[in-house]
Amino acid sequence: MSEPPAKPVLQKPPGYNDLNAPAGPRGFRPPPRKPILPPSFHPKKRKTNYGRACCCCFCIFFLIFLLLIIISAAAFYLWFDPKLPGFHVQSFRISRFNVSKRPDGTYLDAETTTRLEVKNPNGKMTYYYVNTEVDVTVVEGAYETDLGTTSVPEFTMRKKSTRTLRAGTKVSNKLVVNEVGNKLKVRYRSKSLAVNVEARTKIGVGVAGLKIGMVGVTVKCDGMSKKQLDGGDMPKCVINMLKW
Repeated sequence: MSEPPAKPVLQKPPGYNDLNAPAGPRGFRPPPRKPILPPSFHPKKRKTNYGRACCCCFCIFFLIFLLLIIISAAAFYLWFDPKLPGFHVQSFRISRFNVSKRPDGTYLDAETTTRLEVKNPNGKMTYYYVNTEVDVTVVEGAYETDLGTTSVPEFTMRKKSTRTLRAGTKVSNKLVVNEVGNKLKVRYRSKSLAVNVEARTKIGVGVAGLKIGMVGVTVKCDGMSKKQLDGGDMPKCVINMLKW
């Protein structure tokens, strides 16, 4: 009888380990290497930015403080309804005005009396005034001639009150331009002198028994004519705050 054909031997796959094979020395395998990543893949440690946190806290507190100031100012305005004081020129008198020509020039001697009416229209606020400086000038074209400066003592304006300030000025032997002196003499006789009165002072505010700081104020009463003032007009003056 013929023998059956032999079966082909199957090849073992790479890395196959036969459990029934006798133990023998195994080859040493090095541990797997950790893959090297590029620097862009390395995680960065987060650093706490204390400066940014402090800046944010400061901005928040500043906004809250600013909001409180705005709310307080609005409440103050609605409750007290503050109004600026009023200034009017009540009267203006020139008791002496003499222009004299001499060999060395033209000189002016003058005396004036100005009465300023001051009003406090507020019903819940008091005004405090320090010494007030009053300047009187006359204008002729581009020239402004000084007629003297005086000071009015400090005073207080109570609620809803009116007060009259008297300011007398005087100049002697004041040198003026010849042409200006002649025109001033003519305008004085015709009562057409253009008169400017300026008062500089500081005002403090009294509210609920508390006195708030002083603020510089300049009061200007410009472009008044002697004829207008003699006719009984009381020109209103302009108040400039925070100027001295």
